[in-house]
Amino acid sequence: MGQYFATVARGLETLAAEELVALGAHGVEPQFCGVAFQGHVELLYRVNLWARLPFRILVHLAQVPCQDAKALYQGIQRLDWSAHLTPAETLAVRVTGKNRQLNHSHFTALQVKNAIVDQQRHYWGRRSSVDVQTADVQANVHIQRQQAIVSLDSSGRSLHRRGYRPAVGAAPLKESLAAALVRLTGWQGDVPLLDPLCGSGTLPLEAALQALDVAPGLLDSTFGFQRWPDFDANLWQALLQEAQARRRPSLPVPILGCDRNSDVIRQARHNAQACGLADQVRFFQQALATLDAPADQGIILCNPPYGERMGHPAELADFYRLLGDVLKQRFKGWTAFILSGNKELARHIGLKSAQRFPVYNGSLPCQWMKYELY
Repeated sequence: MGQYFATVARGLETLAAEELVALGAHGVEPQFCGVAFQGHVELLYRVNLWARLPFRILVHLAQVPCQDAKALYQGIQRLDWSAHLTPAETLAVRVTGKNRQLNHSHFTALQVKNAIVDQQRHYWGRRSSVDVQTADVQANVHIQRQQAIVSLDSSGRSLHRRGYRPAVGAAPLKESLAAALVRLTGWQGDVPLLDPLCGSGTLPLEAALQALDVAPGLLDSTFGFQRWPDFDANLWQALLQEAQARRRPSLPVPILGCDRNSDVIRQARHNAQACGLADQVRFFQQALATLDAPADQGIILCNPPYGERMGHPAELADFYRLLGDVLKQRFKGWTAFILSGNKELARHIGLKSAQRFPVYNGSLPCQWMKYELY
């Protein structure tokens, strides 16, 4: 049984652990910015294909001493790389963490690379080429005090990049965070869902992908493990066919997104087209001030600007007051969720939150605030 580690955004560890359990993982253990778990190769493939919250799925190889560069080199050399990498495959090394002796990631990566290719020269008489962009095999080394955790990156790219979003707005949410925010609402696809400040459409699109049971990996089904020497193509094809068969044909309720900016709405429609949802999610141009509820009940969710990358906090206070007024006056019977990275601005909404979920948008601490609208 393999030992795996899913890297996730800070604050989403518990939610990601629940997702991994649902996918069949064993020994699930939330840790800082990730979740350790166990399973066989089928689970490794399945998690890459289906998990919505992780960035990367790492396969644990070993833990080696790294009190200095020499110790790290020797520890990497003691591992048998022939089962994971032949000279025909390209190699990249990614290093995270540091200690007193190994405090420069590029230098540390060179030590790891040298240890691997020197072993290859001894074993094969030739070595892999380095490809930092699209390597067949990426070795991950995490320096943690005097130990280095050595893993292989089975994903090859960050899983949050679904492949449908070449068009983004000025301050886009990562797809993985958007998926987590939708999940935190508890929405089951039983009532309409609306984002009145939809930007490039990430929240409505991730909601639609969940409601239609679309595996996110189907949108860009290229993964690091497909280039590994032991890749099981038949198993992977069976998992792809299973995922394609599970996709539901249509949404049971409307999913809507609007924005006052016509260019932004064009971006959102382009993204919907790219992930096959152009006929499922409706994007339309409309200003918040003129927006009415499209049904008697539903979920409204949005990521308004909060002054970090868009606008100035002092200029946004009026906008937050407007948002609160629209919710109070026109969305009675709905439940609203608002992402806020600015507590002062959030106060201008003028509503008492029923619940708050702490999350991080990148490195910025935020609150996903729930409002019951009566």
